[in-house]
Amino acid sequence: MHTASSARRVALVTGANHGIGAATARELAARGAAVLCAYLDPGPDGGPTGEDTAGEIRRAGGQAAAYAADLADTTAPAALFDFAEEHLGPVDILVNNASGWVQDTFTPESADRFGRPMRPVSPETFQRQFAVDALAPALLIGELARRHRARGADWGRVVGLTSGGALGFPSEVSYGAAKAAQTDYTLSAAAELAGLGITANVVHPPVTDTGWVTDEVRRFVAQSPTLFHVATPEQVAKTIAHLASDEAELITGNVLTLR
Repeated sequence: MHTASSARRVALVTGANHGIGAATARELAARGAAVLCAYLDPGPDGGPTGEDTAGEIRRAGGQAAAYAADLADTTAPAALFDFAEEHLGPVDILVNNASGWVQDTFTPESADRFGRPMRPVSPETFQRQFAVDALAPALLIGELARRHRARGADWGRVVGLTSGGALGFPSEVSYGAAKAAQTDYTLSAAAELAGLGITANVVHPPVTDTGWVTDEVRRFVAQSPTLFHVATPEQVAKTIAHLASDEAELITGNVLTLR
């Protein structure tokens, strides 16, 4: 059942082919938004696509389209907005969810505590993550703001996704640094775009089971004094959708840590 909170809104969700991105696209659509599901083409190895998510939304009675784009390409943000405007309408809601995650480290270790492979910090591990997790969100926010001003719009929402913390992100150092940069861009947007009716917030999800969580990870969370839950993507998506609603008009310039 559609609610009024996102009615007649158009949302652009990056990384909408799986995990939190796909769940967020579905949740926004269920609340009445038309959704552009942006995704990276999985290539010959296969995997879920944004069209899979969009098709699921349409079968449920919602409105959605999909567009494959590599966010490391600096022309992608404008292309995504052009496609959204042509097929769904001007974008009101931007969810910067996509990640170019590569696990890297300053240590000589080749795997983290959960057995996931790590690589030494290098130009390659830096460039991909900063291109997708920091620069692309900045360009997407800029594109939203420019088009928002041009059409005289007075309502907009930006939600970013972050990870790590104020003391860095050991064993995922470039990922943490790129997410910190995205957080800073988003909080700056909250201040600079408030006069346009745009709110901008960042969600820091708890450990979220997008397919990588093992029994060992669950035991680690259960023993942690700061990690309270292993969340589902759908649980995180509900918070993102709330931030994209009319009811959240006074919530801006925040990093919301979910536990």
